[in-house]
Parts: sequence; structure tokens; C-alpha cells
Amino acid sequence: MDADEIRRLKPELTSYLHEFDACFSRRDTRAHLPTYVEGQLSELPAKSCEPMALAAGVAPRTLQEFLAQHRWDEDAVRRRLQEIVLRDHAGPHSIGLIDETSDVKKGDKTPGVQRQYCGCVGKQENGIVTVHLGYATGDFHALVDGELFLPESWSEDRQRCRAAGIPEDMVYRSKWKIALELCDRAAAHGVMFDWLTFDEGYGGKPLFLQGLDGRKQRFVAEVPTTFSCWTDRPRVTERPFRRGGRGRPRKVPRLVAAASAPQSVQDLAENWPELRDQAWTRYYVKDGEKGPLVWEAK
Repeated sequence: MDADEIRRLKPELTSYLHEFDACFSRRDTRAHLPTYVEGQLSELPAKSCEPMALAAGVAPRTLQEFLAQHRWDEDAVRRRLQEIVLRDHAGPHSIGLIDETSDVKKGDKTPGVQRQYCGCVGKQENGIVTVHLGYATGDFHALVDGELFLPESWSEDRQRCRAAGIPEDMVYRSKWKIALELCDRAAAHGVMFDWLTFDEGYGGKPLFLQGLDGRKQRFVAEVPTTFSCWTDRPRVTERPFRRGGRGRPRKVPRLVAAASAPQSVQDLAENWPELRDQAWTRYYVKDGEKGPLVWEAK
């Protein structure tokens, strides 16, 4: 958004931000929130504190202190946001979206930064990764929660975590575990989804899918072509088994001896009649940088 658009929007934006007043114990702390939000909405090429503060005509240190030192209730902000979404946009056909985002960083001081895969550049890079939960219904869509992915190297170095302001109870969790935590947190505040969707980074994790099943959450997932599955639920048993009476027993529950072997989804798509004989249907998704994005599905 350019400066004129932000100025025209400002009365509504100011009214909206006042809904979060109770999340800030001090008036001077609360006063910095509009500056930060307007900076994030602007067309500034860099959305760090200094350029946003200079564009707003305030001292950069003031905005830096707002983010790094001033105390405000992050849990209360999250809860209030989800309350507003429920109040104004609850309805049928709500869709939850799990995705992650990344940001390339320089140096080693930013919490969670290390060399890891960054989707924003499509390769391994020094950066941070955050996991997000989105809510969509009709023409409305918004992010309703997010959490930093803390790599194991950080989690195991508590002195480094303390120097970066990372709480003691924040430790390494797989991204799919963070995603389940976000869903549980939203559900505790009354935000429910008719369907949840996510890419193969999460769809390829069986324990994540089992977690959603256990929560009775319906989902449509992208999975890798190598993902193994069955066309009919196989028989399992809880009975321990130790071949020849020796060695470590197999984990349970386990497949019974006569159970059919799993197949990859690629094999099923090519050879299972119920999928193979379906016609492909084309769906227009959106206009991308290289032209229309069209998917085929069956």
C-alpha cells in the first residue's frame, strides 16, 4: 500500500488497533503499535525498524525498544485477534491453512537463525523459519497464529537462548508438532475449521496426519508421490511378537502377518482403477508471475 492509501485507511485502522488496547499495560507502549503496523503495510522495500521509523518521523530507537524491550501480552494479542475473527467472520465452510514462511538473515543473533532451507529463496540459506495458521472463509482470509521454529542447535544452547530473549520453556519441536499446537490453541479459543489444508512438508508426516485424525479434524493434504498408503485399512494387532522368541519385540500396534503391503500414491494413481480411470479436471488457481497457475486434479 502506498502512503495515500494508508492515509485513507487510517480511521478504520486506528479503530481496529484500539481493539487491542487491553493487551498493552502502558499507554506509551501502546502508542507505538500504529507506527509499526503502518510500516508493515507500507511499500517500503525493507520492513525493519529503522526505515519504518524514519518514514513515520520517529526515532528508530523508539521503535526498536517497542519490539525488544517494552512489555506487552503476546498471548492476549493472539487471543484478541482470534476473538475478532470469530465475532466478525465465523460461518460455514471455514478453511484452515498450515504453512511456513522464512526470512534470510545476516549474522547469528536473530532468534532461531541458522543455515536451513528457506522457501523464500528456494534453497539452504542463513535465515529463520516460522510456522503459521491461517483462516479463510468466502473472500475473507487472515493469519490467526504463528510460532518461531527453534532449531535443535539453539534449543541445546540455553545461554544463547537467554541472550536472545527466548523463554526457557521454548524448546525444539518439529514443525508439524508446532502446527498441531497452533490448531489446539485456536480450538481452545473457539476457532474451528471445517477443513484444514497444507503442503507435502506436513502431509508427508504420518504422525501429523494421525494427530489430526485423533482430533477429528478433516483435511485435504498434499503428499509426496512416494507416500505409502493402502486402498483399504489394513488389519493390525496389539499382540507382541518376537521372531523365534529372541531379540527385541516388534513395536505395536503392528500389521498382522497376512496384511497387504502398502503402495506409493504414484503407483495407486497409475494402477488403481478407481483413480486411474478418472478424468483429470483443470482448475484455475490464480495469476502468477509467469502467467495463470492451473492445476489438474482427479
